[in-house]
Amino acid sequence: MQGRKISVVIPAKNEEKTIAEIIVGAKPYSDEVLVVDGHSTDHTRDIAKKLGARVELDHGRGKGDAIRIAIEKARGDIILFIDADGSHDPHDIPKIVAPILNGEADMVIGSRGRGGSDEAWGTIGDFIRNVGGHMTILAINYRYNARLTDSQNGFRALTTVLAKKLNLKEDITTIEQEMLTKALKLKARVTDVPSHEYKRKFGNSRFKVWKVAPRYIWSILKCMF
Repeated sequence: MQGRKISVVIPAKNEEKTIAEIIVGAKPYSDEVLVVDGHSTDHTRDIAKKLGARVELDHGRGKGDAIRIAIEKARGDIILFIDADGSHDPHDIPKIVAPILNGEADMVIGSRGRGGSDEAWGTIGDFIRNVGGHMTILAINYRYNARLTDSQNGFRALTTVLAKKLNLKEDITTIEQEMLTKALKLKARVTDVPSHEYKRKFGNSRFKVWKVAPRYIWSILKCMF
């Protein structure tokens, strides 16, 4: 990986059925695998430790909390975030980090707009999620003169130097749009690459769009203006 160390970060909570697959898949492309655990009550942490991942506990506030801890604890020059539920393919890691390694970007988002998604269709919640995501990326593009196709996907990479400058505050998944808008405010070079989103392999998502929609609207307005 051209001499730059890569920390693959997996925020996880009660993902014992898929965490091993993600860790094993990420290892060939990383210098360390860091699992930030949200106080799992299953065997997520035990499995991660047995597979050689470093494990840190978050403060129980949500994914944003886990991401801030990862930025503080990661040892690599590049931090790559990947979900623990099997919705992202670890074999996409090289193409996510490539623009950074090639000196072309400071942050790269895996774009479902360009790579497709198995979770984007079929329910009212999916529809609301799609409309909200499109409106958000449209607003960001016009506000910062960008041409990105995904603002929300958690599969992304950025330099550790940039990550530490962002002063992230959000506690839940709104941190992903906060991360993007703050990077663009700092004139960081941000791009996206195609990445397919798969359905989570086991269980149900804890993300309930109707519960968090007001938080997303307030967050994007606060970050942009």
